[in-house]
Amino acid sequence: MGDLGGHLAFEGGLLELCESSLRAFEDLGATVEHVVPDFDFDELWDAFLVWRWWHSVDFAELYDDPKTRAQLKPEALWEIENGLRLSAREISRAAEVRTRWYQAVAQLFERHDFVAAPATQVFPFDAAQHWPREVGGRTMDTYHRWMETVAPWSLTGCPVLALPAGFDDRGLPAGIQLIGPLRQDLSVLATGHLYEQQTQWVTRRPPEPAHYPQAARP
Repeated sequence: MGDLGGHLAFEGGLLELCESSLRAFEDLGATVEHVVPDFDFDELWDAFLVWRWWHSVDFAELYDDPKTRAQLKPEALWEIENGLRLSAREISRAAEVRTRWYQAVAQLFERHDFVAAPATQVFPFDAAQHWPREVGGRTMDTYHRWMETVAPWSLTGCPVLALPAGFDDRGLPAGIQLIGPLRQDLSVLATGHLYEQQTQWVTRRPPEPAHYPQAARP
């Protein structure tokens, strides 16, 4: 799926690394094709936000109590507050978009056994950084927009398996998602196992970067 036809922003080098990992499937005998469903992914993202907000209403009691509200991080407050403002029409609209997306993915699986997509849009970043404000020259308008690559598949309910894709020149890891048809969890796991045997990524480690501080010696 790549960047969904240019819809998703990626840190430099990450998309290419993910695509290169697909050669392992070709080595196993699979045919790999680039395909993106004809869908409005802005509309899908909006529906994803509504679904998150709606389910965040479950935490309204924590929000209503000033003591527990003070312990919630800003992102959690934002989710709950948006959920409390939702109308029935907005929820119904999000459900309709999700249904159409599910139908589009079901049609995709009529031709393809599995779907692959990047597992993230950025390489690991410093733990002191709250969240990436910009990716690939694009401003991230929410705290989870840099993870949008997982949103379409979460909405389908299809089984998804995260697999290692390798390391960049800095030794930072990246991964891909392997998505299968509904209720085909075992097939996804079995194919992931074949990929693991073929690549052995889970047994490989990048060289330790020279700029990492050395452990103190007595």
